[in-house]
Amino acid sequence: MNDEPLDRWAARRQGRLRAPGELKAVTLGNGPHRAAHMNPDAPRMILEWDGFAWQALMIVDNFAEACRLLYPTPQPQQRAQPAQPKQPGRHRKP
Repeated sequence: MNDEPLDRWAARRQGRLRAPGELKAVTLGNGPHRAAHMNPDAPRMILEWDGFAWQALMIVDNFAEACRLLYPTPQPQQRAQPAQPKQPGRHRKP
């Protein structure tokens, strides 16, 4: 029998686990759960994974607000140094 070492198995399992703090949105309404775009005006409950179970975090009015919370726009990064001027290379004519 070819068993893998416990530390390799544990590392592989840890890579598959959901990270605490991950958010998801659930549509609040009657009927079965459907794709998020099917009812964009329905309220959504934002849930947060605490490592063991999903915990209710807040309720938002619609799909657009849920998207803003789940996928925030990245802030532009400021440059630490100005760009270096291009130096002429050997293949360029002066």
